[in-house]
Amino acid sequence: MSATVSFEVPTPHGPRDVTVSYARVGRGEPLVLLHGIGHHRQAWDPLVEILAVERDVIAVDLPGFGASPGLPDGLAYDLPTTNAVLGALFAALELDHPHVAGNSLGGLLALELGRERLVRSVTALSPAGFWSPAERRYAFGVLIAMRRASRRLPLPLVERLARTAAGRTALTSTIYARPARRSPQAVVAETLALGRATGFDAALRAGTTVRFTDDIPGVPVTVAWGTRDLVLVRRQGIRAKRIIPRARLVRLPGCGHCPMNDDPALVARVILDGSR
Repeated sequence: MSATVSFEVPTPHGPRDVTVSYARVGRGEPLVLLHGIGHHRQAWDPLVEILAVERDVIAVDLPGFGASPGLPDGLAYDLPTTNAVLGALFAALELDHPHVAGNSLGGLLALELGRERLVRSVTALSPAGFWSPAERRYAFGVLIAMRRASRRLPLPLVERLARTAAGRTALTSTIYARPARRSPQAVVAETLALGRATGFDAALRAGTTVRFTDDIPGVPVTVAWGTRDLVLVRRQGIRAKRIIPRARLVRLPGCGHCPMNDDPALVARVILDGSR
């Protein structure tokens, strides 16, 4: 069920109030799910019911995305701030070192939480931060183009396109290898979410200088990459393995940048295996 929680985040200028929207279902050890830039928590819908059989699943709308308001004025969308926000969220929800899985930006955030020892395991699906400068510029160019298209397309046109497999392919083939599998309602909702994401520009700017360069000893880490990822190319997974040598590197055959839709059963198995 959808809910919101408000909590204080410590900052150099004193505590600030942040509100986060989330959905929680299932029983077992807690598992927090973090979406990518411009997406929303519903990105995880195809596999939440599978995960909920074994986990207390908390799917989060990051601040400035989905149903979560943006960060208060004066708070940056950088990694230290987001770490503080997520740490405070865990405390507000009484989550003691949950498992965490993230995709793209969410994968980077999951790794950062692992580096800070705030979680008990990390599964990162096509995480940001392992790019070369050229690969980052390419990825950002793709994301900016998707954002502009989502803001320019009239809603009736988006709804009409989403009714057909060809239209869903036109709207979402950049992030899904199998876009026809996405429901029309989901495609419309995520197109709107991308266009309306108040945190998008600030989060993208904050990512300009980001590279993940630290090992994460003592925390089980899984890094998984779709073989058909068109946003963050799969060779970045090899770099991730070199930086985090004890990480389990998993290939996701036939999956795109957001593999949760392309093969929910496989991705759920990867997450559950990584959190056991």
